[in-house]
Amino acid sequence: MKDYLKNLNDKQREAAQHIEGPLLILAGAGSGKTSTMTCRIAYMVDELGIDPYNILAVTFTNKAAKEMRDRVEQLTGEALNIWIMTFHSACLRILRMDGDVLGYSRDFAVYDPTDQKTLVKNICRDLQIDTKKFNPAYFLSRISHCKENRISPRQYAAEFGTDFREEMIQKVYAAYEEQMKKNNAMDFDDLLLNTVRLFEASETVLEKYRRRFHYVMVDEYQDTNQLQYAFVRMLAEKHNNICVVGDDDQCIYQWRGADIRNILEFEKDFRDARVVKLEQNYRSTGNILAAAHSVIAHNASRKSKKLWTEADSGRRVTWCRLRDEREEAWYIASEINRLHEGEYSAQDGSRRRKYSEFAILYRTNAQSRTFEEALSRRDIPYRVLGGLRYYDRKEVKDMMCYMRLVQNRADDLAVVRVINEPKRGIGGKTVEKLQTLARVRGESLFDVLTDEEVVGSLSAKAGKGIREFTGLIDGFAAEKDNLRVSDLYDGLLVQSGYLKMLEDQNTIESESRIENLMEFKSVIYDDEAENEELTLAEFMEKIALLADIDNHDPGEDAVVLMTLHSAKGLEFPCVFMPGMEDGLFPGWRAFDRVDGLEEERRLCYVGITRARERLWMTSAEMRTMYGKTDFTRESQFMREIDPRLLDGDGVQQEKKAKSTGAFTDGVREKKAPRPFDQLKYAKQMTKTNAAAMSGSADTDFKAGDVVSHPKFGDGEVLSCGGGIVRVRFEEGEKKLALGMAPLKKKS
Repeated sequence: MKDYLKNLNDKQREAAQHIEGPLLILAGAGSGKTSTMTCRIAYMVDELGIDPYNILAVTFTNKAAKEMRDRVEQLTGEALNIWIMTFHSACLRILRMDGDVLGYSRDFAVYDPTDQKTLVKNICRDLQIDTKKFNPAYFLSRISHCKENRISPRQYAAEFGTDFREEMIQKVYAAYEEQMKKNNAMDFDDLLLNTVRLFEASETVLEKYRRRFHYVMVDEYQDTNQLQYAFVRMLAEKHNNICVVGDDDQCIYQWRGADIRNILEFEKDFRDARVVKLEQNYRSTGNILAAAHSVIAHNASRKSKKLWTEADSGRRVTWCRLRDEREEAWYIASEINRLHEGEYSAQDGSRRRKYSEFAILYRTNAQSRTFEEALSRRDIPYRVLGGLRYYDRKEVKDMMCYMRLVQNRADDLAVVRVINEPKRGIGGKTVEKLQTLARVRGESLFDVLTDEEVVGSLSAKAGKGIREFTGLIDGFAAEKDNLRVSDLYDGLLVQSGYLKMLEDQNTIESESRIENLMEFKSVIYDDEAENEELTLAEFMEKIALLADIDNHDPGEDAVVLMTLHSAKGLEFPCVFMPGMEDGLFPGWRAFDRVDGLEEERRLCYVGITRARERLWMTSAEMRTMYGKTDFTRESQFMREIDPRLLDGDGVQQEKKAKSTGAFTDGVREKKAPRPFDQLKYAKQMTKTNAAAMSGSADTDFKAGDVVSHPKFGDGEVLSCGGGIVRVRFEEGEKKLALGMAPLKKKS
């Protein structure tokens, strides 16, 4: 018989051998939890003779489930009859067998997000809800929230009020549930919710699965929501043999519904529970672990534990405070280049680093742009994980296509991409017919769209949408030489309805897309700062060259760029954590709630513990985000790290600030102003700027009027007629589009 536990340390072995009764394994980052769990299963089956049929192990991802199953099979040498699967897979299997109790046939359909969106669109049509104002994604987000919290359509009004918007959500939710049941279908949330309902509805069914699963194991328990908690607890209540593995310090998905109370209150839920702490780390150096603990120890809602390692202390954490985000990106690219090209020392590890050994982990996707540009300039290969390259993101490409059309209306590819984005009632089949007509005529697609005879032959809805689209492009094309690129961008973003579409969705994803669009303004402002006479053609040429840089094959030697959320579960020899500033990380929203700040701190802990050998943390004294430049304050998390663990010019700046009284005992005064909400400000300024070009500008001019233009300054009206106003400015005469040009009379 194999000794499955021989390679485990004392605490891992203690956890693996505790089989009867509730067990909480607090597994710190890099502490070998997967090895512990797989060895525990092998030990149960081969050494204790427990029937594999009686074991249930649930995880969060198919990848984690496959890895666990493969490792168990490697240890035991056979495929075991154990349920090792995700929560959703386990619930689906149960509902296939016993869902008829709830009125579903066993062949019920499972709707994916695309199916759900189609269903909600149809419901909105039937309820006469304008999907341009209320995106289906918004309704689906609210419905998902309700299901996670077990709020029925009937309960919704009492829970959230009865104003117009909430009443509309309630109606869509009720119709959605009715249609799902009628279609004999479930969505992913239903798989969890209906399994819990099934157990509550039928003691016979619940007892069937309790008799089968004498032993229940749950991975990443800190990420469970209330439905997953109920599912696990109901199954485990009879035999009380439940083993959960997790780390409250790595609970970073509360915005997805994860409830940290599930792991913090495990001992209250399961009496006589044993708690085993896996604190020995096999990943990082001593100084990196100490820095991580310095930060996470400030959280009040956590279990007491501290990672340690038998490895050397290693290099101290490098802390650099740079002038701005461009210098920050340049510094990180330079460090990567230095260590790759061989400019290293014994302290750096006495070896040349591969590009794939480096990871840049940032708080928001919008931060990636400056790093992509800095790496590209040095010909350093990179790949973006968990997301697209900045210029490949849908929202950025969409707005670039709008700008391309203002510059060149013969760009058929751009027309097809954005003619119905946001929705204007112009269907795919209509676009195909118009494309065919354009080919037959030998004209551009835009030319066909401006043919009133053609447009008049379409449905009223499609015709209206096409006229709005072409009118928008024509209006800005007429003014492109008279507007700054930034003004043109603001106008397109707002008047196209694109910004409102994302705001109406009101989801985490749409908020991230808005951040990317506001960050695109920083690209424009940077170029305008370098060239006051920047034209749209010049700007689009530069962006095209940047956007055409080939992305690198995932298998090649390349630097990895990703968000901190995406990095969970991964590790890298060398890690850079940029943007360590209050308002960015922790984000400004975190300061509204104590639990918000604690979740951000856990995210920082996750980032630090991704590093094995070297860690750099950087910030910018002055950062331009979403087109606005502000001076910054170094992150609260940097002020929480023991200064003895830090090295670099950021430390020297801190000492200097301390000597001038800016610090108290090495820590800045706690009473600091709430970080400025740059995103909110950027959206408001975009709307204000766009409004100046769509209705708030004066249109009633006569010769001799003195007027003001934001780009050309003051001038005198020479004539007005035919939709054109001629104005003499200091730099010469200009022809401006009436009603489009941001022209104001001077009193």
